[in-house]
Amino acid sequence: MSHHKFLTSAAIILLPASPAFAQSAQQTETGDDFHNDDAIVVTAPYVDRIDILAGTSVLTGDQLTQDLRGQIGDSLTKLPGVSSTSFAPGSSRPVLRGFQGPRVRVLTDGIGTLDASNTSVDHAVTIDPLTAQSVEVLRGPAVLLFGGDAIGGAVNVIDKRIPRDVPDEAFHLDAVGGFGSAADDWSVGGSLDVPLTDSLVFHINGSYRNTDDLDISGFVLAPELRSEVLEQVAEETEEGNLDEAAELAETADQRGTVFNTASETINASTGLAYITEGGNIGFSVSYYDTDYGVPSRPGAEHAHEDGDDDGDEEEEEEGPVTIGLEQIRVDLRAGVNLGDGFFESLNLRAGYSDYEHTEFEGDEIGTVFEVEGIEARAELVQNERNGWRGVIGTQFLVRDFNAIGAEAFVPKNSIESWALFTVQEIDLGNFEVEAAARFDHTDIESSIVNFDRSFDSFSGALGFAYAPEDNGLRLGVNLSRSERAPSAEELLSDGPHIATQAFEIGNPNFTTEKSWGGELYARWNSEDIQLSATVYANSFDDYIFETETGAEEDGLPVFQFFQEDATYYGFEASASFVVARAGGFAFVTDGVADYVRAKIKDGGGPVPRIPPLRLLGGIGAQSDSLDLRAELEWSDSQNRVSTFETPTDSFTMVNASAAWRPLGKDGGVTLLASANNIFDVNARRHASFTKDFVPLAGRDIRISAKFSF
Repeated sequence: MSHHKFLTSAAIILLPASPAFAQSAQQTETGDDFHNDDAIVVTAPYVDRIDILAGTSVLTGDQLTQDLRGQIGDSLTKLPGVSSTSFAPGSSRPVLRGFQGPRVRVLTDGIGTLDASNTSVDHAVTIDPLTAQSVEVLRGPAVLLFGGDAIGGAVNVIDKRIPRDVPDEAFHLDAVGGFGSAADDWSVGGSLDVPLTDSLVFHINGSYRNTDDLDISGFVLAPELRSEVLEQVAEETEEGNLDEAAELAETADQRGTVFNTASETINASTGLAYITEGGNIGFSVSYYDTDYGVPSRPGAEHAHEDGDDDGDEEEEEEGPVTIGLEQIRVDLRAGVNLGDGFFESLNLRAGYSDYEHTEFEGDEIGTVFEVEGIEARAELVQNERNGWRGVIGTQFLVRDFNAIGAEAFVPKNSIESWALFTVQEIDLGNFEVEAAARFDHTDIESSIVNFDRSFDSFSGALGFAYAPEDNGLRLGVNLSRSERAPSAEELLSDGPHIATQAFEIGNPNFTTEKSWGGELYARWNSEDIQLSATVYANSFDDYIFETETGAEEDGLPVFQFFQEDATYYGFEASASFVVARAGGFAFVTDGVADYVRAKIKDGGGPVPRIPPLRLLGGIGAQSDSLDLRAELEWSDSQNRVSTFETPTDSFTMVNASAAWRPLGKDGGVTLLASANNIFDVNARRHASFTKDFVPLAGRDIRISAKFSF
């Protein structure tokens, strides 16, 4: 008998693969816990229990509320295999298995964010975690459903902008609010669903967040960078440049606060959905607005030159760099149930975005980035026949990008791409065979620089799984071949970028990037024990990466894209054990470990910005009304660095949290408190472009409340 069946809604269900962060053993009865349930809901690929998803994690409920930060990258770092770019508190994208940028797709309800966040690490992701219902981290071959470029994986944020069901009550209200001490971080968000008829539901939601400059422990500058600045102080003093020496000394001695990291974010949307047994259709309109500071890289400031009437040139002093960002977005989701024929349902998803952000230097406008785009996808879900099931789909993207200003480092360009994909599975009892295939065609054009190229890429995956019916064991192997077209930024960058304080250079002659990958996984899931372990490896032909060259241009360090062969390999593991039950409490211990190693072949050295070995473990007591948890996170030092990249010291952080449900597990009220980095250590993420002058938050006491009625 098959363990699977297709859903008529846009969802899949699969066994959990990352059990280390159980919210409450008691919550499993209500489906709120994403680890101890018999299943967790993953809404992205429209097929249930696709076991090719060997490395899937889902964050929801109280754990999502506890980990809420201003950017989605910083909200996911406790999950296995996940780090963050942590460019600044106002801008942070996820890093999966050491991959970032275009190799990690950030999605909202299955389609892209349609912003400029993959253009550069300083650009914010236009998703507010405050309004998220759940977050899915998808790794491994299943991301072929979303693009051959997503070699590292995908992060899919599920919100309620387009309602998925009609409430039984007169209205349904969800609200969350909180405060974090490390940046005077005030936030509030809420959503309201109102049934207008038995089939029609109206939705509105909004959120607001305001933060001050980030408080840290110790010096702002990392030891190596601080030593370099102090050497410059001595040189300027010896040469008699006392004003310059004093300014550099002030920079070297800055501690306690990372200046120019404050942010303010507003998000609002409204939606309407018509839902019947035969299908559904809904749309939403949303607005996202954020303003945030970009910390300065010491020594990377460059001068502007203004000519006077005599042809002389003088330097203008730069002000702090800030970014003001706005996005208006329209989304559509629809599904039709097709009955008992070969296809069970047709699901459609589309989004349109009008995006603009401005990089300011003080009060002056530096560069304006404009992005207008449409992305759409359609899936035909097959009815199961004799253990065979699958999904066939197509995807389409049009994006127009324009940068206006003296420091527009990427020329105006447009991208058009379309794709065909399929995932098929055959259930053979205790064995399953899965296959995925995808074809992408991408056109990139920039008339300004006379550039017009097309790329065809083919990707595929094959998976085998063994799962005896009499226990929770699952063993599997996935093999994949992925190919992606180079991004417009990798091809066309050529100029100074004030926000990253770097001169960035691409290469218009790059070819497609190819990867052969494999992973072995083992999972065990029972009432009191959940275990998961995955080892993986990727071998790249024509791998594209950006690294510092040691040269300077326009007073800025030059970062250039190169294309060489490369290898990645690593592991992810997580475990959760209920060690005892007493007095209405379940006593739980859990842990996570992840590691990745990457190098450029033929003596090219390590790949830049690869996270080091990380271990995280915790103990907790969980009941219907109260959860208590203490955890320790250790990150190893990273001394395997590329040329001109600096090493990163190890750190150990201790955290504690509590969740109280005063009205019981079904009462709809949860009060949460947490103490993060209790011992106020100075910590830096090696994956961060700015880690030498933007440490992680110091001691951070957070309180929040969540309501659902």
